[in-house]
Amino acid sequence: MSILEVKNVNKRFGGLQALGDVNLSVQEHSVHAIIGPNGAGKSTLLNVLVGKLIPDTGSVMFDGQSVLGRKPHEINQMGISRVFQTPEIFGDLTVKENVLIPCFAKRDGAFRMHAFETVANEKAINEQAEAMLEDVNMLDKLDMPAESLSRGDKRRLEIAMCLSQQPRLLLLDEPTAGMARADTNNTIDLLKEIHEKRDITIAIIEHDMHVVFSLAQRITVLAQGTPLVEDTPDNIKGHPKVREAYLGEAH
Repeated sequence: MSILEVKNVNKRFGGLQALGDVNLSVQEHSVHAIIGPNGAGKSTLLNVLVGKLIPDTGSVMFDGQSVLGRKPHEINQMGISRVFQTPEIFGDLTVKENVLIPCFAKRDGAFRMHAFETVANEKAINEQAEAMLEDVNMLDKLDMPAESLSRGDKRRLEIAMCLSQQPRLLLLDEPTAGMARADTNNTIDLLKEIHEKRDITIAIIEHDMHVVFSLAQRITVLAQGTPLVEDTPDNIKGHPKVREAYLGEAH
């Protein structure tokens, strides 16, 4: 069953065709990667999916509802969370306080912190935040200042913040960018654990083919804003259109 459907999406910036008749189907509970050389339209497509851009034509449906014209926080309330290429955390807060922010916000759909209504609510939300940190193996760092974390741990924290919103679809924008190989492998293992434990749908934009082939069950390849191939990882490897897009020559 498809949870995300992109149909005939086009987006131009002046004379530049950033996306041309993009069609994409992400199956529920899957890990779907979107790859392509620089300038392929990956970031533009992601910004369309999260409401930062409105396409010139086409439709984007999440679980049967259009995401077009909705504000980013409304899309978040629909069940879509995004992990940015550069971790977006609150460095002056502790690790636990960072995770508490979306826990608070989830209670009334507003993205702001507010006073607890009862001690019972306070206890439940604290327990939820700690459960998220346990899921990303950071429970031992809950009182640390977020700014003091390594890049890999900042990424883990951002993922925990997204999980606190209980999303059905997690969008990842190059989650291992700038990481050492050890942190990259740890992030791969973490995403595998999250996918298996929560059965959450993941869509990932990534340059690192090691990450893509370690995680993805389906891969869409973009080139110059247009999908070239959508297939399984085994069939993508060595595909002549993919080699042409990346290497500039057919094989």
